[in-house]
Amino acid sequence: MREQPSEAFLCADDEVINHGHPQILALAAKLSGQNPEDTARNCFDWVRDQITHSIDFHREEVTCLASDVLGVGTGLCIAKSHLLVALWRAHRIPSGFCYQRLALDGPSSPYCTHGFVAVWLEGTGWYRCDARGNSKPGIHCTFTPGHENLAYATVHEGEHEYPGIWAQPWPELVTAMKRLKNISHYLMHPIDAAPPPFCDHDHVVAYRGGPSPSG
Repeated sequence: MREQPSEAFLCADDEVINHGHPQILALAAKLSGQNPEDTARNCFDWVRDQITHSIDFHREEVTCLASDVLGVGTGLCIAKSHLLVALWRAHRIPSGFCYQRLALDGPSSPYCTHGFVAVWLEGTGWYRCDARGNSKPGIHCTFTPGHENLAYATVHEGEHEYPGIWAQPWPELVTAMKRLKNISHYLMHPIDAAPPPFCDHDHVVAYRGGPSPSG
């Protein structure tokens, strides 16, 4: 998985991943490291630790646009992924979106779409990581290229990973996020989205392996 990704993973953008926003560019500059891997880690750690996970911290605001996530300071896993990819792309670091289908709260609960990210690093290739935040007991996500530390393993019936890395967020997921009134609304009606029916090879790459998630 070390083939250089297409330009779409550097600049594919719409109103959601608005990595040219002045506040995102200013933060990205502050997080610059000595090399792309250091920079990628700095951005990951900042989003993981400084943007609160809405459910963990009982926040009601719903954010989706990368700039809104930064401005409000909170977001669901999906929203935090939008901001992290925006920061990486501000540094011209190839990056994209990954998704799991998870039970929201145990094996018998409704399903939801969990979003995390992948970054392409020279010498490593695609590396998947999860910046949802370590504020929930049992989760310890770190940025350790070569060893995957995802927040969740798919263990319950009906759960699975979608084996791809997308250059853009799923349209159905973004539309559903924008319709949410607040986080209480989300908890009553979790989003269980589907991947877009078609993407060309420049906008989605298959992910066929890598280190096993730690859970």
